[in-house]
Amino acid sequence: MRLRSARRTAVAGLTAIAVTLALATPPAAAAPTDYQAEDALISQGLVESNHAGFTGRGFVNFDNLVGSYVEWTVQSPTTGPADVTLRYANGTAAARPLDFTVNGVAGAVGITFPGTGAWTTWQTKTVRLSLVAGSNKIRARATTADGGPNADRLTVDPTSDDTQPPSAPSNLAVGNIKPNAATFSWSAANDNVGVVRYEINRGGNVLKVVDANTLTATVDTLTSNTAYDVSVGAFDAAGNASQQSNVVTFTTPVSGDTQPPTVPGNLRSAGATANSVSLAWNASTDNSGSVAGYDVYQGSTLVSSTGSLTATVTNLSANTAYTFTVKARDPDGNASGPSNAVTVRTSGGGTGGIPEYERDIARVDLGWSVAFLPDGSGSALVTERDRFELLLVSSTGQKTTLGKVPGAVTTTGEGGLLGLALSPNFSTDHWVYLYHTAANDNRIVRMKYENGVLATTSEPVLTGLAKNRYHNGGRIRFGPDGKLYAAVGDAKNSGNAQNRGSLNGKILRINPDGTAPSDNPFFSTGGNARYVWGLGFRNPQGLAWDSRGQLWAAEFGENSQDELNLVQKGGNYGWPACEGTIGDCGGYIAPKRTWSTAQAGPSGVEIVNDWIYIAGVTGRQLWVTQINAAGNGVGTPQALFSGRWGRLRSITKTPDGALWLTSTNNDMNGGSPSTIDNYVVRLKFPG
Repeated sequence: MRLRSARRTAVAGLTAIAVTLALATPPAAAAPTDYQAEDALISQGLVESNHAGFTGRGFVNFDNLVGSYVEWTVQSPTTGPADVTLRYANGTAAARPLDFTVNGVAGAVGITFPGTGAWTTWQTKTVRLSLVAGSNKIRARATTADGGPNADRLTVDPTSDDTQPPSAPSNLAVGNIKPNAATFSWSAANDNVGVVRYEINRGGNVLKVVDANTLTATVDTLTSNTAYDVSVGAFDAAGNASQQSNVVTFTTPVSGDTQPPTVPGNLRSAGATANSVSLAWNASTDNSGSVAGYDVYQGSTLVSSTGSLTATVTNLSANTAYTFTVKARDPDGNASGPSNAVTVRTSGGGTGGIPEYERDIARVDLGWSVAFLPDGSGSALVTERDRFELLLVSSTGQKTTLGKVPGAVTTTGEGGLLGLALSPNFSTDHWVYLYHTAANDNRIVRMKYENGVLATTSEPVLTGLAKNRYHNGGRIRFGPDGKLYAAVGDAKNSGNAQNRGSLNGKILRINPDGTAPSDNPFFSTGGNARYVWGLGFRNPQGLAWDSRGQLWAAEFGENSQDELNLVQKGGNYGWPACEGTIGDCGGYIAPKRTWSTAQAGPSGVEIVNDWIYIAGVTGRQLWVTQINAAGNGVGTPQALFSGRWGRLRSITKTPDGALWLTSTNNDMNGGSPSTIDNYVVRLKFPG
């Protein structure tokens, strides 16, 4: 047996399943089950029997390299935490760290397996993992070039639930800021059992994961000349997520790079209508490792800025030739030369489903959701996320503050007054439904609005939706069936998404009075599962129905892919094991379209004549795509208004056949409710 040195590394940028050394063993929920290592899936290791004392037919000797692993397929009777014990031997004095994942989701950082004195001396170490009911794949992966210890057997013992989250980490500070790195430090969180890890987050996306003993860490994957808002969250062994720490904001300095990106290649037309031209081009490269974006020029006029490789230019004249070029720019602002020029002629008629800007409607603070009144006036109600106010906005832009929603609070992040829907019988019952953050949860309430007056009290419809600074979801809409649908985020606890007993990480379906419809897929299960329509979501925010009555939903991804999903009754969409089409996606329903998380950040969704319109927050553009003739997929999405109004939040069809689009800039840290600087604009369809 070769000697192996010990080295410790942290796993960064992954949403985690909570894992730690077990501090206590709660009463078992089921009998422990043994799984032999030699019967598991082995990558870069061998089954051997040359050291006595093993159980079964042998043990696994890890190869001496990073990434060698053993993966067991284990069964759990319930969703929840389990104590998982590895029987191992290590005949050296050096510890050998392993990382553990469940169903492809990582989170055990540097669990060390110290020397046992001899290769024939076997010991155990217990970690706690959050499992889902049914089949789970538990992988123990070596994190150093020395491989792992000899692995004999895994014992899985489901435990009782710990539902109390840790306190929030405090005193977060940032220092040593460089173009591509910064160092963060914070004060420890507390937990009734024990904190197991910390996540360093930017806007709900994980930058780095460290263990419970680490209170300072350097993130070296930043981009120069870029603004950041960063917080830290704590997790316990059962996967309970704390609220976030205080937020630190900073901008990385320029790197001093003066070399521009390469010129974008093969600029070409991707289609034209009477009022629009869609363009596509090949990616540029840059010596910094990243391209910050692309600028589209119509002649010498800048008409679009985007992080995508496509753009659609609108408000053009029919049967007219236009010439375009594209330049790339790096994070330090160095611009490439222009691409090849392409000349495209618009068609002579027809809209092609592509809207164009018509006029500004109003300026608001953070207009999160819009619902038009059914009274023929063309006026709409608008939620102000951080002011907790409900506005009445007329078709000509006159604004009236109807009142504040009682009990609504901020999370200094993505929470506040969010979704809005009018009762299908509003003309007679006058109910306005609202999704908002409260002192202890997210909740859906309803308020009376009649004779131009908003009530001062609200009536709970559904409460107990877990909240966090990030991943609150928040969209609500009534479907063609008269039921209320709600998109609910996982509240930064990814284990919620697969737990039918949790209301989070779900799309819920509710009767208008707050009861659960008896034809919901898990109604007979009882409890919170009665409300679940679809599960396995990270942070869904867009809901809309097509001409067939099918529900489409948009979802924010973690670090790789955003999603557009066609939601089936009882369907499971894979989070946290699967993000878009990345990860352990077998057995889950695949999205109909994905984007990189830098291009979309899909929030509000609207459907008009089976064209889908998606408001992109992160990508700062409106995505448009058409549902295919079979109703089971979509065409190639086109990006509109790239960079024009910033972070786009909602898109809503008007009673007279247009669209209202809202922006929510400066919304990442609780907003700036004293500044009325975001837009409500009206888009029209030519002809």
